[in-house]
Amino acid sequence: MNQTQDLKSYLDQKANEYNTTSFITNDPVSIPHRFSRKEDIEIAGFLAATLSWGQRVTIINNSMRLLNLMESAPFEFVTLSGENEFNRFLGFVHRTFNGEDCIFMLNALRNIYREHGAMESVFNEGFQEEETVLGAISHFRNTILLTPHFPRSAKHISDPVKGSAAKRINMFLRWMVRKDTRGVDFGLWNSIPTSKLMCPLDLHSGRVSRKLGLLTRKQDDWKAVEELTSNLRTLDPSDPVKYDFALFGLGVFEKY
Repeated sequence: MNQTQDLKSYLDQKANEYNTTSFITNDPVSIPHRFSRKEDIEIAGFLAATLSWGQRVTIINNSMRLLNLMESAPFEFVTLSGENEFNRFLGFVHRTFNGEDCIFMLNALRNIYREHGAMESVFNEGFQEEETVLGAISHFRNTILLTPHFPRSAKHISDPVKGSAAKRINMFLRWMVRKDTRGVDFGLWNSIPTSKLMCPLDLHSGRVSRKLGLLTRKQDDWKAVEELTSNLRTLDPSDPVKYDFALFGLGVFEKY
């Protein structure tokens, strides 16, 4: 067996090991899993992904605070609440994400559902231009930023065009797009093929990828995302980001 086949077998094994429903409980993906309605899953997932930096326990706790402030009905709250009701978020803080950032996000999500009909539609508009996730994220970001906001709030929507690895949005897209029978990812969206997804890249997955020879670039930026995902596509062209489970598990749980 050659080296590529050995690596594929190893990562397939690890992906299968971590891509199970037991993974959900202690991961931010548990937040959208509290809901069954598509729009509730999208909004809860997007907000949880937006907060996904730092300790996972803190991410989950603060995401739950957001849900409680939305009375556990994200879609109805975002689309039907008056402006004054958004003021309840002014005291919210998660690291550098504060209440003003949160209110901006809620207003932006409201505009997306009112003017575009669905969050998926906005990502798809960008994807169709170049058939790339970079185009999808960039268009979504530009659409979000049409909502009036403080300049500081823009940093919470990653910009891969300027080199960001956009880990949180890629993770959110994995949740929404990727389809399998394991019960972790939702596979709600059909407009973006799973084969086109880009692997979420952070400190842990980057370190593991370099040790496995999947990544040579030193910076954890968009070029590194492209290199890593390209190499993962040689292992599974139809579902390269399933290996996110393997890289994450090896880095976080096994300290590879």
